Amino acid sequence: MTSADPGHSIDSTGSTDSTESDAGLLAPGWAHSPAASTTSDGAYLQALLDTEAALTRVQARLGLAPDGAADAVTEAARADRFDVRSLAERARGGGNPVIPLVADLTEAVGAEYGPYVHRGATSQDILDTATMLVATRTLGLVLADLHHVQLALARLVGEHRDTVMPGRTLTQHAVPTTFGLKAAGWRSLVLDARDRIVEVRDGLPAQLGGAAGTLAAFTAYGARNTVALTAAFARELGLDAPLLPWHTLRTPIADLAGCLAFTAGALGKIATDVLTLARTEIAELAEGSGGGSSAMPHKANPVRSTLIAAAARRAPQLAATLYGSMAAEDERPAGAWHAEWEPLRDLLRLVGGAAHDAVELVDGLRVNAETMREHLDLTHGLVVSERLSVELAPVLGRARAKALLTELARRTYSEGRSLAELLAEVPEVKDVALDELTDPARYTGSAGTLTDRALERR
Repeated sequence: MTSADPGHSIDSTGSTDSTESDAGLLAPGWAHSPAASTTSDGAYLQALLDTEAALTRVQARLGLAPDGAADAVTEAARADRFDVRSLAERARGGGNPVIPLVADLTEAVGAEYGPYVHRGATSQDILDTATMLVATRTLGLVLADLHHVQLALARLVGEHRDTVMPGRTLTQHAVPTTFGLKAAGWRSLVLDARDRIVEVRDGLPAQLGGAAGTLAAFTAYGARNTVALTAAFARELGLDAPLLPWHTLRTPIADLAGCLAFTAGALGKIATDVLTLARTEIAELAEGSGGGSSAMPHKANPVRSTLIAAAARRAPQLAATLYGSMAAEDERPAGAWHAEWEPLRDLLRLVGGAAHDAVELVDGLRVNAETMREHLDLTHGLVVSERLSVELAPVLGRARAKALLTELARRTYSEGRSLAELLAEVPEVKDVALDELTDPARYTGSAGTLTDRALERR
């Protein structure tokens, strides 16, 4: 065993200081987020050690190892006793970090109980199970942030239930909507992400199969009931007990890929809307504290939204790699399993960072209701042309109503006059209540009802 480099310290949670190679220098989206600590090299190392210690404890409990071995391995399984860099370098020899770690842990435990380290397991058992621990710990942080986000969005929805704004389709003004309904949609996506994460997290399984998924070594060491052994191992780590070893049955990884990519996309929708509506020439929304520019002192960039949007763009490709790794040959794969490690950790980090950024984004979001209302007049009243088509058809006939509105729409732009003003000059509609029909605030359909229904979801 090589002692930890004093210049690269690891705290009790397994996270490393800023001199480590995975500090996130080029990853401001997750650097210093809670997920950075649970996905660091040190945190992964601690999860590997937790897995090894749990395996020895369970075997001792079942009479397959002495009690002293359980105590010795548990005591030695502390990340701060191991050199992460050395393990990473030596992992090249066998293709994974478990091989050198087992050697170092065995040495740390000592001659008497060293033989009980990693007994019966294969490297993939340990690394897969540690990955489930890292995922579980990180998803718990993501869920906490998503809960904060949905609460903050619920407040925004309530405050702006009837705040009228332009609804936009294909980038253009369409019909009026409300900011309350838009924010209710954001919250719905966040809750969808929460539900998917909870379902996946609660089903993440331990991995225990031995060399080729038969648990043969455990029976050779005296285990009479390997199903009970696997279940006890899973319980010891707070994971689900798998029906089968899943060395090449990668449902847990695919499930993680799906829920993480979905969550990134859900948060990305919020960020993309904010980025659009926070443009200088729109200014209907603004982040609470924008970021500065290295060259332009006047800038207040929507940094939180930018980082979330970046995560949403990366996540699908990372998930695709994980889905591609499902095509894993034989009982243990060459390359497919190995291809999962980095993209899965990147996904956990990206989503963890995006969820944390979303808390700050939504908490500080500034809504400019007056600007939203002003923008409804940019089309000189044409934003309610759909309503007028419906209301005037019985008065003028469908064909005449359409032709009239088409002509008046052209004139609103060429003459710079409002649709209501032009309609008032049309004799056939002199008895129509034009003030009400041309008021955008009175044409939001069922927005209020839909918003209220969305808020009922908990």
